[in-house]
Amino acid sequence: MIKTVKDVDLKGKRIIMRVDFNVPMKDGVVQDDTRIIAAIPTIKYILDQGIKTLTLMSHLGDPAKDTESAREKALKAGKPFDEAAYIKGKHRMAVVAAYLEQKLGRPVIFAGEDSDYGKKAFIDSQKDGTVIMLENTRFHKEETAKDGAERDKLARELASYGDVFVNDAFGTAHRDHASTASIAKFVPVSVAGFLMEKEVNYLEPIVTNPQKPLAAIIGGAKVSSKIAVLESLLKNASSLVIGGAMAYTFLKAQGIKTGKSLVEDDQIDTAKRILEAAQKARVELILPLDHVGAASFDAAAAPVAVDGLNLPDDLLGMDVGPKTLARYKEAIAKAKTIVWNGPVGVFEFDRFAKGTEEVARLVAEATGRGAITVVGGGDSVAAVNKFGLASKMSHVSTGGGASLELLEGKKLPGIEVTRG
Repeated sequence: MIKTVKDVDLKGKRIIMRVDFNVPMKDGVVQDDTRIIAAIPTIKYILDQGIKTLTLMSHLGDPAKDTESAREKALKAGKPFDEAAYIKGKHRMAVVAAYLEQKLGRPVIFAGEDSDYGKKAFIDSQKDGTVIMLENTRFHKEETAKDGAERDKLARELASYGDVFVNDAFGTAHRDHASTASIAKFVPVSVAGFLMEKEVNYLEPIVTNPQKPLAAIIGGAKVSSKIAVLESLLKNASSLVIGGAMAYTFLKAQGIKTGKSLVEDDQIDTAKRILEAAQKARVELILPLDHVGAASFDAAAAPVAVDGLNLPDDLLGMDVGPKTLARYKEAIAKAKTIVWNGPVGVFEFDRFAKGTEEVARLVAEATGRGAITVVGGGDSVAAVNKFGLASKMSHVSTGGGASLELLEGKKLPGIEVTRG
């Protein structure tokens, strides 16, 4: 069991809280506030407890990687690169602090752009109930350092800002960083926020003890990124739907023609092994029975219906066809628990979005009849948002990589530090 903010006395305490405000930005404007809104219930609860201060920390992109990429691009183009000018104003939390202030309806003090240590005196000088936002944690190289002693340097400093560490950043729970896990070694009490609690309560039982029958829908581009989750889900699933581009690697492994579709030839043997494991475990593994193809990977490409397993040499698979959707419907209708990670087609292109939209609708209908439905991060979350069905799911995860690793059965550093 994890401990949460409700399990400890917060009155009069300084709270240091890790949130996941790594939100998409454009021209200094927040484009999607899902992660910010998701943290507000925990923030409000903490503020209602009569605390001393609440200090929030998050990353916002990766300044070092971004700068290095821009430098390499400039060098290839033979242009000069001014690092200070390039990074100025980028990856800064000031805009996010102002956005949170608006949503929270109370002041949020930004601690400043300098990434030096030494915010303790500033934090401790604030009046009771103050909310403070620190600068992007990844401006400190120690945040992501592989060496534990290096991470501890930053972790100790961050720990000095609070008496209680609250981790509500599920999206980074799989990262062993200074602000997500190392900090817990230097704070007397570490607990989870409500978002972290909800994520764990929905995702962990899928791996450990789901209500059965369990239907797992796994899509996306590459088999290589989903091997561990497929193997993990085979232990409890009654049916395993494999869609998206990764399905074509499985089809080719069965000797089916895949045309110009994306296939990971180096994963053919892996696909064969998973197919055999599913048969041995008596898990119904469902692959596309028909397709919607196109001559090129293009939003404007003309959809071509392929009424059968084999794709012509001049087409690539872009979506599933009506026979496949009918088979999906049968599997989803029988399930008491459904987990969905990854689209079954190129839903970003409207002409090839029907399959993914239908899956979203079927999963939403299953929720309505009492099934537990969990959408696990990444593009599948983008899909349910696009089709306006996110509110019709039992749970939509805020963490792509974290939800995937939890479904793989891994222990996540940011969660483990909150265990009782």
